[in-house]
Amino acid sequence: MKKPNELAKDEAVMATLVEVTSAFEGIASLRIAQTKTRVLQSEEFFNELWGIYKQLRVKGAFNFGRTKADQDKLIPKELYIIITAEGGFSGDIDLKLLRFMLESYDPTKNDIIVIGHHGAIQLAQRGIEYRKYYKLPVHDQNINTMPVVAHVQQYRSTVIFYQEYVTLMSQDVKKIELVSALESRKAEEDTEDTINEHTYIFEPDAYAVAAHLERSMMQIAISQMILDSKLAQYASRFRAMTASRERSENERRDIHLMYNRSKRAVKDERLKEMINGLNKTELGVNR
Repeated sequence: MKKPNELAKDEAVMATLVEVTSAFEGIASLRIAQTKTRVLQSEEFFNELWGIYKQLRVKGAFNFGRTKADQDKLIPKELYIIITAEGGFSGDIDLKLLRFMLESYDPTKNDIIVIGHHGAIQLAQRGIEYRKYYKLPVHDQNINTMPVVAHVQQYRSTVIFYQEYVTLMSQDVKKIELVSALESRKAEEDTEDTINEHTYIFEPDAYAVAAHLERSMMQIAISQMILDSKLAQYASRFRAMTASRERSENERRDIHLMYNRSKRAVKDERLKEMINGLNKTELGVNR
């Protein structure tokens, strides 16, 4: 058994660990509340923009803001976009997402764009090449997704792998085909009002306005998935920090119990030495 002073140091270390994990747990909880508000605001704005786009009715299918020249130069591959955490404090959800993506990944048919440093590191460790890496946005407002949209416009199809917030203690991984997701929105019931060139003036024309709206909605849609991923990452971090704090508290209690036992053992040992000393003294007197 360790000495009491050694156990006291171990207990102090575990107490510090409890404080640190509690602090991270509180920060993650605050981030969750803030990001949930941003997600709701983004969804409301997207729905308003989509309502305007539906009324415009200038194209049959969602065309991702491409021009005719862009259509002729499309890369004959499917683009994979994977959204991961920037650091390694997101629990195990990044690894779960990466495995999910690799189940269908074929280097001859897919190119990868990574958002989040942790995902880039995990792919590099596995020897998997990716076309581009972007840092996960630090802030939850004014997220610039234009470079990602520019990549999307170069490919015939795009699949986004991201993390979904289900509940505070439950997160999942999802993939969504951008074409199917956006066209399914267009399949919704049309509004009665129609925006056309007879009632509005378009510069330079209605098709250019529709293309601009398509690019804007893609930026918002990708921003939503980034926010949703960050929300899941914060929740995963909260869960991981909660588990770490509970383990640290249990370990601290165990060490404290061992500390008390060690102190008691030292006292008992001293008491035995004192009794043995007295016994020897009495034997010497009796002689």
